[in-house]
Amino acid sequence: MKRSLGNKKISTAVFISGRGSNLKSLINFSKKKKSPIHIKLIVSNTKKAIGLKYANINKIPKKIINFKKKFQAETRILNILNNKKINFICLAGFMIVFSKKFINKFPGKIINIHPSLLPKYKGLNTHIRALKNNEKFSGCTVHYVNSNIDSGKIILQKKVKIIKNETVSSLSKKILKEEHKLYPKAINKIL
Repeated sequence: MKRSLGNKKISTAVFISGRGSNLKSLINFSKKKKSPIHIKLIVSNTKKAIGLKYANINKIPKKIINFKKKFQAETRILNILNNKKINFICLAGFMIVFSKKFINKFPGKIINIHPSLLPKYKGLNTHIRALKNNEKFSGCTVHYVNSNIDSGKIILQKKVKIIKNETVSSLSKKILKEEHKLYPKAINKIL
């Protein structure tokens, strides 16, 4: 999916559930002249997501969608995305798995960042599991989203060395720093 004529930026939505550090990094990236994305919407499944403050700071419209009834929630989101003419979705710590039906509405246009070297350690608690298994390396992966958790085609990965006496906290910080660089690189690669 390459940008259309006139180098127009692609209308993008970012979905979050938590602190939004990748959202913040994507907003900064989107403001660069050469960035291919324009973030027009931030969606969260919880009003408690700390990252929503970046929507306010940057005056980006936000929507909070309750996912207790998944089908209704997805239908509502699809309507919002259509109204805002969103063509690309970045998941940044979004803790909901979309249905196949939802994903099929955006074929090859939903990507996610995950804090492990996929296919290893899909799902949650990636750092704990990597340390428990005495891995020499961990890292982060940007991948396309399909209907299986963290299983879509890999776009880019960054390896991080696990040092002696590494803690979950120290590993998490190291990987997060790399995530902030890798996500924009992956977007530039595919758009």
